[in-house]
Amino acid sequence: MECQKEENKQNCNCTYPGCSRKGICCECIRHHLKNRQLPGCCFNQEGEKTYDRSFEHFVKLVQENKV
Repeated sequence: MECQKEENKQNCNCTYPGCSRKGICCECIRHHLKNRQLPGCCFNQEGEKTYDRSFEHFVKLVQENKV
């Protein structure tokens, strides 16, 4: 399957300026899951900007109806 990096970038809400995986979803997901995290696209803008991509932070946002 051919990567649709440029198309993916249009929908990527990652705000980390130095991210080398931006638009390469398979690498992004693999990286974050390896670190017990979720990628930025799982969070709302406010939650993503904290750079706290932990499962625990995601659960907190879900419980607060923010995701």
